[in-house]
Amino acid sequence: MTDKFLILGSNSFVGSNLINELLLKEKNVIGVSRSLEYNQPLVAYYNNLKKTKLFNFYKIDLNKNFSELKQLLKKHKPNYIVDFAAQSMVNESWKWPEHWYQTNIVSKVKLHNYLLNSDYLEKYIRISTPEVFGNKNGKITELSKFNPSTPYAVSQAAIDMSLNIFCKNFKFPVIFNRFSNFYGSFQQLYRIIPLTILSALSHATLTIHGKGDSTRSFIHHKDVTSGIKKSIILGQIGETYHFSTEEYIKINQLVKIICDKLSVNFDDIVKFSEDRLGKDKSYRMVSTKAKDKLNWSPRYNLDKGIDETINWVKKNIKELKKLPKTYIHKI
Repeated sequence: MTDKFLILGSNSFVGSNLINELLLKEKNVIGVSRSLEYNQPLVAYYNNLKKTKLFNFYKIDLNKNFSELKQLLKKHKPNYIVDFAAQSMVNESWKWPEHWYQTNIVSKVKLHNYLLNSDYLEKYIRISTPEVFGNKNGKITELSKFNPSTPYAVSQAAIDMSLNIFCKNFKFPVIFNRFSNFYGSFQQLYRIIPLTILSALSHATLTIHGKGDSTRSFIHHKDVTSGIKKSIILGQIGETYHFSTEEYIKINQLVKIICDKLSVNFDDIVKFSEDRLGKDKSYRMVSTKAKDKLNWSPRYNLDKGIDETINWVKKNIKELKKLPKTYIHKI
């Protein structure tokens, strides 16, 4: 029997990249997303491969088309589900918290409860976030306590806890993955690295929340997909794995590095605004478990990854300038 992979949130930045890599390995893939955005250049990683007989795409909204999703699952019986689907913007979750809770908690619980009766699902890879831990000064391990600071983080912590009890009581085959901040070619333009590059090349104003003094680690999308594939092959059901680099950097320093690479004066394009409500100052996830148990390690350092992303923006700048630079919320 040939393995089948279902990617929820298939049109997301990393979801589309994972699909591309699975198709190149001649895997059978089902993509599920509520939008048809894979036609846009930002998330078109698998655009050239979407006509292959190995790939089927379905436009399904978890909140509105659950019966369709059930029929899809009955038809394809995927062995592996990788779940990227979520309302994912942090700041906007304060405006419509009920939308985040509906998508990230209620609809997901319905899906997981339905999957309990499946006889085909071998592993469910849950893509979580370090935001569930809230602001922490020290290192974050897989056993650190949850302390979410925003509605988005609350929704992610809640579904992680729900999946955990499903696993303990019903043997639901979940594996939790948490990654530091994604970046790389084809990322949406409202994210800090592509937005900084495009702003610098266009001499446009870049707004940074607060003083830009929050500390983050950035992980290249290919290192993310590598971690997911390692989890599928070697990950143990019920376990959590953290994936991060050890390059921690403040946001203002990150922007300065990009400006220097593009010979643009930081002060000429940057302005500061009030900080985001509930913004966490630091995430420092420890990836020892992933390295020891999954034989995973990042291949891209930040300098190499930024250079690659700059080259992508430069190559596609005419097309990218036509696209939205801010997040557009969809109900």
